[in-house]
Amino acid sequence: MKIVAILGSPHGTKGNTALLLREVVRGAERGGAAVATLSLSDRKVGPCLACDACHRTGTCSQQDAYPDFKHALEGADGVILATPNYLFSASAQTKALMDRCCGLLHTQRLRDKYAAAVVSSGGEGSPEVEQYLLRFLRALGCWTVGSVGASGAQLADASARAPVFEAAGGLGRRLADSIQKKETFPEQEAERTAFRERMKQLVAFRKDDWRFEAEYWKTHGGP
Repeated sequence: MKIVAILGSPHGTKGNTALLLREVVRGAERGGAAVATLSLSDRKVGPCLACDACHRTGTCSQQDAYPDFKHALEGADGVILATPNYLFSASAQTKALMDRCCGLLHTQRLRDKYAAAVVSSGGEGSPEVEQYLLRFLRALGCWTVGSVGASGAQLADASARAPVFEAAGGLGRRLADSIQKKETFPEQEAERTAFRERMKQLVAFRKDDWRFEAEYWKTHGGP
């Protein structure tokens, strides 16, 4: 059982996002998972250039670390996506990676994997970003098992930190358990199915230009 944790904080392993993520990882490891953490602070992933190369050929035109993340996502059973809250959204580093996943999204290559989200905030606002990340993960085809968020003040105070860490560890354990049990979430099915059909139709519409993705859907039961 393999899980990849993607850390989107510019502070890397020294920030609050990493602190919270570590507790989620510990919980997943206690549940029997092997977890690899990839940090966007030391692996450059540039913004999408909208060149359509990935849709045409299956390979991005940029020479950076994106393939490392792509292969890790494709090879994992579960995903943990962690970011600080920057202006009610993900960090620029996290958003760049999300945008670069457009080929994975169009072809739904993470279908039926499992995912969770982690958000740290300077103050309030993490639930809004948690829901944003979870929606993105479901758009990729994942089942989402939940999220955890905390403010800097909570993480700095030992008494306030304890219940947050407990919740984070529980989230990691739940992610591992869901993978082991191949759990499904009926309340997510309509959203996932509708988005999958939307991607099939989009690729069918662009099939003359997006040859790789059109062939992928043809091979995997699409138009």
